[in-house]
Amino acid sequence: MKFCPKCEIKLKKDSGVLKCSKCGYVEGEADPQPKKVIQEKSDESFHVFAENEGEETMPTIKIECESCGHDEAVWWMLQTRSADEPTTQFYRCVKCKNTWRNYA
Repeated sequence: MKFCPKCEIKLKKDSGVLKCSKCGYVEGEADPQPKKVIQEKSDESFHVFAENEGEETMPTIKIECESCGHDEAVWWMLQTRSADEPTTQFYRCVKCKNTWRNYA
C-alpha cells in the first residue's frame, strides 16, 4: 500500500500506475500494451460422466437396477455434501444406463 507524498492519501491503481485521486500525483509507468483478459464460458450443467464414458474401467457390482431389474451396475462415489457427511454412492446399470444414488 502506497500513499501520496503530497497529500498523504492512499494511491489507487489506474491503468497500471498508482494515482492520487485528490491531487493527481502519478507513480510508476503505464503498461505499454494493455492486457486482454479472456474469460471462458462455463458450462452450467454438471456431468460426472457422459453416457458411456469410462464405464469400461469402472468397478462393477451385483445390484438390482430399479428400472429394468438387471443385476449388474458400475459404481462410483462423490462427496456431494459437506465434508463431515458420508460420500454419495452412484450406480449406473450396464444394460439400460439408468443412474441412481445411495446416500449411505
